[in-house]
Amino acid sequence: MKICIFGAGAIGGYLAVRLANSGQDVSVVARGPHLAAMQDHGLRLHIDGAEEVAHIKANANPADLGVQDYVFITLKAHSVPGIAAQLAPLIGPDTTIVTGMNGVPYWYFYGIEGQAPRRVESVDPGGAVSDHLPMEKALGCVVYPACEVDKPGVIRHVSGDRFTLGEPDGAKSERATRLSDAMRAAGFKAPVRSRIRDEIWIKLWGNLAFNPISALTGATLEQICADPATRALARAMMVEGQAVAEALGVSFSIDVDKRIEGAAAVGAHKTSMLQDLELGRPMEIDALVRGVSELGAFAGQPTPTIDHVLALVAQRARIAGCYSG
Repeated sequence: MKICIFGAGAIGGYLAVRLANSGQDVSVVARGPHLAAMQDHGLRLHIDGAEEVAHIKANANPADLGVQDYVFITLKAHSVPGIAAQLAPLIGPDTTIVTGMNGVPYWYFYGIEGQAPRRVESVDPGGAVSDHLPMEKALGCVVYPACEVDKPGVIRHVSGDRFTLGEPDGAKSERATRLSDAMRAAGFKAPVRSRIRDEIWIKLWGNLAFNPISALTGATLEQICADPATRALARAMMVEGQAVAEALGVSFSIDVDKRIEGAAAVGAHKTSMLQDLELGRPMEIDALVRGVSELGAFAGQPTPTIDHVLALVAQRARIAGCYSG
């Protein structure tokens, strides 16, 4: 099985090492010092007190890697419109595109019975993604592990090993089952779910609220949940988000307060949006917040709290040079 990881950073590198060492034909698209380190010394994964090394094909040019069976996109969602056209050499008639990005996926409205496919402009502006990555090729993937790039060519696993897969139309397809089997053989948990949007929303639910609040306040998850005012703000955003999701047919397996307690239990953790702001990197505002506001407008569900926080965090990010809108 030929598998290409486009964006072999923390999560992509974790996938690449484990899949390659289980016998799959793995390649990665990367750049800069990270690419050079992989080419010179292999890709190293530090996990459970040990080091695993995989010598894999690593290239900056997808055209040098050829058509793949599966292409994992493990970039942040705001990067995808700018690189979608570059994936063309990797994609053939039978290629599956595995979308391992956080937030509202570009294919959200594809495969829903009775619903005509429509673009989510927040993550697919003007069709910049779907024109190059056809929705029918997409396989949903919710990423739960936490990993970090310690230095070029070296990935450190922090926690988790589950990548939940699911077809947009809910089918238990051969392509999903085949990938699940390969991932399980590599040591991952990779269940195939018939309601992948439910899984997407459980993760998005917290990111929608905690990420922008942390970016605006500098607070950790623990601090947001411990302070009555910011906890109430997060809860109000999550209640609005839940109403949007349920209007679109999503079912939640836990209630909002249990989800907040789960975030509090993570402790003194800075969200990814706060980390990006502090490091001057582009922030995932569109996929995590604006996309939910857009879905709310489509579903006829008002999102006033979400919209107010969105306005604040977008301006904060623009001033910092971390968001172009």
